[in-house]
Amino acid sequence: MKKQSYFLAYCAVGFVVLNLIASQFFYRFDFTQDQRYSLSETSVSFINEIEHPLAVEVFLTGDLPSVFKQLQLETRYLFEEYQAYNSNIKFRFTDPLNTRKPVEEVANSFYQRGMTPERLNVLQNGKTIENWIFPWAEVKIGSKKIQIPLLQKKLGASNEELVARSIQNLEYQITNALVKLTREKEKKVAVLRGNGQLKDAYIADYIKELGKYYRIAPFTLKTIKEQPQKTLTELQKFDLIIDAKPTQKFTEAEKYCLDQFIMNGGKAIWLTEQVMAEKDSLVKSGSMVAFPKELDTYDLFFSYGVRINPTLVNDLYSAPIVLAQGQGSQTQFNPFPWFYEPLADEASKHPIVANLNAVHFNFANPIEFLKRDEIEQTTLLKSSDLTKLEGTPREIKLNQIQDEVNPDEYKAGAQILAALVEGEFTSLYNKRVLPFKNENHLNKSKSTQQIFISDGDVIKNEVIKGQPQELGFDQYTGNTYGNKEFLMNAANFLLGDEALVNLRTKSIELPILDQDKMEASQNAWKTILLVGGILVLGIISFGFNYYRRKRYA
Repeated sequence: MKKQSYFLAYCAVGFVVLNLIASQFFYRFDFTQDQRYSLSETSVSFINEIEHPLAVEVFLTGDLPSVFKQLQLETRYLFEEYQAYNSNIKFRFTDPLNTRKPVEEVANSFYQRGMTPERLNVLQNGKTIENWIFPWAEVKIGSKKIQIPLLQKKLGASNEELVARSIQNLEYQITNALVKLTREKEKKVAVLRGNGQLKDAYIADYIKELGKYYRIAPFTLKTIKEQPQKTLTELQKFDLIIDAKPTQKFTEAEKYCLDQFIMNGGKAIWLTEQVMAEKDSLVKSGSMVAFPKELDTYDLFFSYGVRINPTLVNDLYSAPIVLAQGQGSQTQFNPFPWFYEPLADEASKHPIVANLNAVHFNFANPIEFLKRDEIEQTTLLKSSDLTKLEGTPREIKLNQIQDEVNPDEYKAGAQILAALVEGEFTSLYNKRVLPFKNENHLNKSKSTQQIFISDGDVIKNEVIKGQPQELGFDQYTGNTYGNKEFLMNAANFLLGDEALVNLRTKSIELPILDQDKMEASQNAWKTILLVGGILVLGIISFGFNYYRRKRYA
């Protein structure tokens, strides 16, 4: 008895000591094959930097369709994981429809706050039911707040595919929001001006989003004529330049300034097209002439191993053109096939384009790589295999929508529409007379990166009644393209936030039920379950009675 008492006492002391030791360490075990509930090192490092209380309100709750309940559960699990690493993070689920207000009024309030609700038609028990869901979360820290989209759309995807895609991007969306709220802006981005680039209103949505990460400022090269050295010095204070659809020729001095910016390790996103063709002009007059642009950047890009050819990409996999038909109140907007607006897909496994929606181009040009041993060249986006190239100048008419398509003409193959080049570049002005004196001239660059996009409209948002619209959203078709995500990934990657971009490549495998098979076999399974249940009950009853007879015979 005494030995047993000692044993129990030792066990109790050991249990207390073990708990004291365990309380000094933190570890969570994730037994899922794809480590679905394990945060990446990137997320953990950002979470550990949060020193102030952070409140999260999740609106994805209430009477949800069954397929979206999985997204709700995964969201809850992930926020629990964030909270476990940092107790400053608090979250709660709020049902927006748990009020006496009409659904439309609640939906309008969410629209005004920048959170678009979803109106879904869900098939349940053979009937189509309309549901409102609010797939958003709102994060607040102090006086600052930001919205997190929990549902990631994709063209032509079913509800099951949307949910699977959304769960895969969930950690990225949450960590990305925390970065915007908590991190100080250090890197500087220059938006080039003075060469006919897109006006502020047409790049407002992208610049607004980019400004949540970095310090943004316009920069004109026109001062280089009077103050060349000062202009070059000022430009080199920036980390990244964005050239959004220039339409006017660059002078030699301006090109030299850009060249030396690259030579000193600067990064660049070039949204440059070599053909003048505008959709607005075509719609107004019914026809236009597409002709090569005179930007005089051909030799500059050539020295960096890239050539943007002055031809048009005509792709059968493209966005429709929406035209108005009728007059007054009878006006209707109808989509028609239009093959000058390619929908470009990812051409590699690079994190910039991982898990990305199709990117919408408009009168794009093909990009060609030139062999450079010291430069790494990566294709980011490409047209489909059903592509043909059209030389310029050429007349384009709106009534081409009526023309019959001959698939035999579309044999040019996939064309490069966006590319990343990395390495040490050779200056265009190597062994050439300099446009102005520069004591710090470099013929070879530091290791740096540039992204070339062969259509300036990729960054262009619509402007309706003076208000910039969301980049990538088509108000007529309701489609959301991947333009903004692509450009944000590009800037994040170039400015050293590769870890944030790499979160997009996290792969989660979710089994998706085949609804057609379920519908076709539901009667058979009902019969099997009914008959099987009766058989099981009969076997149990027979066994029980047999046992009683044997036991009490």
